[in-house]
Amino acid sequence: MAAKAPVKRNLSAEKRARQAEKRNARNRAAKSKVKGTIKAMETSLAAKDAEASARALKEAVIAITSASSKGILHKNNAARKISRLTKKANAALKA
Repeated sequence: MAAKAPVKRNLSAEKRARQAEKRNARNRAAKSKVKGTIKAMETSLAAKDAEASARALKEAVIAITSASSKGILHKNNAARKISRLTKKANAALKA
């Protein structure tokens, strides 16, 4: 984890520091949600549960798209993640 920033000297710098902390927490939460949904999907694929995999894929795509639209993930990064997950799901369900 990042260390706390030193005490700021003026009001605008203090406000910037507060805003950065809030944004950092929000972004971290969104990224961990994306990682969690991806992990859930991969575990359901490993268990070969088709219904759970489809549900998990849908949740993961929603989480990734949401993070992308908020600027937390780059749009190409999000597209790549979604593409890879969908490809994995299709291959696992076909086999």
